[in-house]
Amino acid sequence: MQLEYFQMIDRIESLDLERSILVASATVPAESPVFEGHFPGMPLVPGVLLIETMAQASGFLVLAMTDFAAMPFLMTVDGAKMRDFVTPGAALEITATLEHEGSGYAVTKAKITSGGKKVADCQLKLRTIPFDQVPLAGIVRNRAAEVGLMTTMAQAAGDRQ
Repeated sequence: MQLEYFQMIDRIESLDLERSILVASATVPAESPVFEGHFPGMPLVPGVLLIETMAQASGFLVLAMTDFAAMPFLMTVDGAKMRDFVTPGAALEITATLEHEGSGYAVTKAKITSGGKKVADCQLKLRTIPFDQVPLAGIVRNRAAEVGLMTTMAQAAGDRQ
């Protein structure tokens, strides 16, 4: 996890195409400029960054489920709950489940756990825009490859057969 670069996902751990579920992992860095102000003497990951982490996992799920047909952009966050503090060094497991995809939108439910304890959850709506309308396809594919999405997609496709 690189907080200052908004690269929240370290690795895609699993993908279930039939159940539309993606599991990712991230480790909160021991040090980050974010912690200098949030909060001095008691560093905590800001809740908005936890939401962004869930949004990125959801985005990778949408990319996988649609075979990179469109770029997912976060539009709404519903029912977000921060259930516990997340501190430097925490190992996070992020789970995203696709509830709906179509008509230019996707809806997911996402949660973050750490040490088996739920720390955050929400429902997200993402707008999907075809890659021929946004200049991000190469960047997104490179990042997806870095976190192992391509490999996980190939494995999940093989499991389907």
